[in-house]
Amino acid sequence: MTEANATDCGPDLGMRRGWVEYSRSTGEPASVAVVNALAQFEGTAPTAMETPLYEYIDPEALDALFASRPDETARAQGEVRFVTDTATVVVGNETVRVFERVTR
Repeated sequence: MTEANATDCGPDLGMRRGWVEYSRSTGEPASVAVVNALAQFEGTAPTAMETPLYEYIDPEALDALFASRPDETARAQGEVRFVTDTATVVVGNETVRVFERVTR
């Protein structure tokens, strides 16, 4: 991930930020974008994440939801939301947003 495709937003909250918006690169699977966005949010390398993505969501199913159709046309706009231990993740066709998880 390069700094050009991730934006830290909100006040510095220790290692985490208020939220992060990550722009998916052309051809980048949604699952890879989510891992990169979560790593940016956590202030760590994608390979150093404590819990694998599959503990929260099926990466293959996520990729299939956002993959181009066999005729290479884009799918309709949509979102998938899920929570991790520390964050709420919103995956869209072009971006992944990660927010501080609010517990009640």
